[in-house]
Amino acid sequence: MINTQWLRSFCQLVEVGSFTRTAEQLHMTQSGVSQHIHKLEDHIGLPLLVRHGKQFTLTDAGERLYTEAREIIQSLAKLEQRISEDPANKGEVRIKSPGSLGLKLYPQLLTLQQQYPQLIIDYRFAPNADVESAIASNEIDIGLMTRTSTLASLDSHSIAKEALLLVTPATLSTPSWEDLCSLGFIDHPDGAHHAGLLLTANYPEYHHSELLNKKGFSNQISLILDPVSRGLGFTVLPAHAVAAFPQQNTIKAHPLHHPVSETIYLGVRRDKPIANRVTTVISEIKKCL
Repeated sequence: MINTQWLRSFCQLVEVGSFTRTAEQLHMTQSGVSQHIHKLEDHIGLPLLVRHGKQFTLTDAGERLYTEAREIIQSLAKLEQRISEDPANKGEVRIKSPGSLGLKLYPQLLTLQQQYPQLIIDYRFAPNADVESAIASNEIDIGLMTRTSTLASLDSHSIAKEALLLVTPATLSTPSWEDLCSLGFIDHPDGAHHAGLLLTANYPEYHHSELLNKKGFSNQISLILDPVSRGLGFTVLPAHAVAAFPQQNTIKAHPLHHPVSETIYLGVRRDKPIANRVTTVISEIKKCL
């Protein structure tokens, strides 16, 4: 493989036409420049210069090498510049979170992308365990979870809270335990967990999700409230998911005597420096929540 230092010296020499000025510009001695040219000729096995005292002309091999080498040196310079750049509003930022947070944050981050078109938002919905795994395996830059991480390789800290809400059809004004049992439960992937947190705190009759009469299930966060809006049951969901439902007049979120919230944790890899573009997105996330 050709030494790039030799190529830099050769290209600079061709462009300035003088060993003396080349040495000055590269902060080398003239003998050092000459050594680079000789080593390059020895490596290639062909003469590159025809010397005329202090002047020189290029051989055919020298001309061909200069044409190719100039592109290589320019490409390396651009590569160094791109690698050293750390713009605050340019590049891809990969994020995962549970669905409710995604319904809140994704539209806001798209607004940020509209403001900075070279910022690319890659947002995926996933449960806590998948988010944690994705951070650890470096698949994403930012992970949002509703529990703190147990992995030593991750740094997670609380940034906000999200209320859990009991949601029924709009026709039900003050839901008693009997009303809930009669309606039945619209389940979802976190249904048992959310119901356990909120109902345990507010209904002494509730002991386990098995007591609930299951009337449906959906794993699509944007669809869970559809059967509720049709009078087919009730559910318990985080507030951002409830706020994102388009038909607000068909559902009712009930304030309960003992409010319950989930803590939102932001996670990143502990051993990876945070790029400026990621810092920009984290700042926007905190502002939104």
